[in-house]
Amino acid sequence: MMTFDLQGKTALVTGGASGIGFEVAQLMARSGASVAINYLPQDPRGEAAVASLKAQGLAVIGAPGDLSDPAQADAMVKHAVEALGRLDLLVNNAGTPGVTKPIPVQDLESVSEDIWQTLLNVNLMSVFRCSKAAAASLKASHGAIVNTASIAGFGSIASTIAYSASKSAVINLTKNLAHALAPEVRVNAVAPGSVESSWAIEWSDERRRSTVAATPLQRWCTPDDVAELIVYLGFAGRMITGQTVIIDGGISL
Repeated sequence: MMTFDLQGKTALVTGGASGIGFEVAQLMARSGASVAINYLPQDPRGEAAVASLKAQGLAVIGAPGDLSDPAQADAMVKHAVEALGRLDLLVNNAGTPGVTKPIPVQDLESVSEDIWQTLLNVNLMSVFRCSKAAAASLKASHGAIVNTASIAGFGSIASTIAYSASKSAVINLTKNLAHALAPEVRVNAVAPGSVESSWAIEWSDERRRSTVAATPLQRWCTPDDVAELIVYLGFAGRMITGQTVIIDGGISL
């Protein structure tokens, strides 16, 4: 994995206990940044992730909090910023698929109200809550926000139509936040395709094979791939804002 020169920089990563969130936190910390890692308070992977990076001598702190709860989200961001001393980058990565098995797009009956409420609350509202709470600090540092969307947000069929809708909304929110926080703060998003991660979606072997076969670069993304793009958008690309960058090996071509 490449590294960047991030000495003196700070960042907060939501959903940082595993997968893309952990890899982006690790990349930034190895590049010299001080990083606050958010995770659900009851998730043992969160404390383990923080401990593993601290054992490497990296400047990381835990920032537990359930972002589906507005009060917890607000308090978590404010406590993290206070602990870091400033904030240069907010990575809104927390999210959930809401299901363990894909629901076919034609099966509307199985997409319950609970699924909709969970996905919109976690995948969409947490992005707004954390961005709102961090806005003043990011303006002061002329910082950036990077949101994790998905190619599902551009109309691809994902685990559920509710998931696709939640990520489409993140893409729209990214554009609106870019307007709202300009000129001090840049706001962008990444839209991964299929990623080798710890999310427990039970894709069939046939679907996995067909996905790779249909991908021009002939593999799934790794969390490392996405982490590098997030850090670039967060700390470089100084004239890029309001954009959602697809990273899917070309499958959406």
